[in-house]
Amino acid sequence: MSGTSLDGVDAVLADFHATSPVLLESFFCPYDDELCQQLLSLHHPGHDELNRASILSNRLSHLYAEATVGLLQRAKFDPAQIAAVGCHGQTIRHCPEQGRSYTIQLVNAALLAELTSITVVNDFRSRDIAAGGQGAPLVPAFHEAVFKSVNRHRIIVNIGGIANITNLDPAAAVTGFDCGPGNLLMDAWCLLHQGKTYDQDGAWAKTGRVIPALLQVLLEEAFFAGRPPKSTGRDLFNMHWLESKLTGGELAQDVQATLLQLTVTAIADAIKAYCPSAEEVYVCGGGAHNDALMRKLGEAIPGKYLAMTDRLGVASDWVEAFAFAWLARQALLRNPGNLAAVTGAKGGRVLGAIYPA
Repeated sequence: MSGTSLDGVDAVLADFHATSPVLLESFFCPYDDELCQQLLSLHHPGHDELNRASILSNRLSHLYAEATVGLLQRAKFDPAQIAAVGCHGQTIRHCPEQGRSYTIQLVNAALLAELTSITVVNDFRSRDIAAGGQGAPLVPAFHEAVFKSVNRHRIIVNIGGIANITNLDPAAAVTGFDCGPGNLLMDAWCLLHQGKTYDQDGAWAKTGRVIPALLQVLLEEAFFAGRPPKSTGRDLFNMHWLESKLTGGELAQDVQATLLQLTVTAIADAIKAYCPSAEEVYVCGGGAHNDALMRKLGEAIPGKYLAMTDRLGVASDWVEAFAFAWLARQALLRNPGNLAAVTGAKGGRVLGAIYPA
């Protein structure tokens, strides 16, 4: 998995022989600054973008192969022992709006199969969109398979570049949706003003104060008031969007504090509106390591048990990569990978294109 945060490639080795899926090993390949900037530039129309996208697809595929090889060497597994690589690819456009629905993830899956000698499953989102869905979020089906309790009402909150929630009510069908920015705006603002790719532990945000008027303006974005199913990404929430909301007189650390509060408020409001009776909230993704964010989220949802997904047996950093391993297996078995109640598709669909080894 390489997600909206643009930090690198997460790879996991997953075993599905047992009753419950088991994560055997993990591996991370970071993006360099040049690659990150090239990917960011493709989120907006530009010169020669088809050629640039194709070149980056090949470059990413070599990086995905490097992650796969590194993972297998660490775990002491041979490629012949692996059923498939589930590769999400790098999203550069996600436009699920009716009338112009499409999604683009960069990866040359044929090249990845050639480089690894392993069957590759990719393009997980397009079939759901073709069936009238948002193409996202796709992880709730995996959350249901791994984290759902028979007697405890749980919520899984993934705070990557974008934040999304999965409502695991033992007495009802699973629901979930993107609720707004996760880390991407905070990371971009921190890089611009601090020269760091992220605000570790929310330390810089702690030095600022929330600007109520700015927070209100940010929350007036129509996406927040929209009802699920809904998904979003950098196509909406980006630096151009943020800068259009600023007056120019704000202190940088105050904007950072406000962006952190925006993420917290969006998550808390989604929980209050759509799953207020939940007893437990488990967080995964990079945001789970932001102490300031986790503290404020706990304050915003009083009375609910808040912890990282590590407490449920899956380390928070690896949940999403684990999910796409599971989705790849679903494709090989010809089982649906989406949840229509989550994405808005006409029904369950087998997700993914398969490139045999």
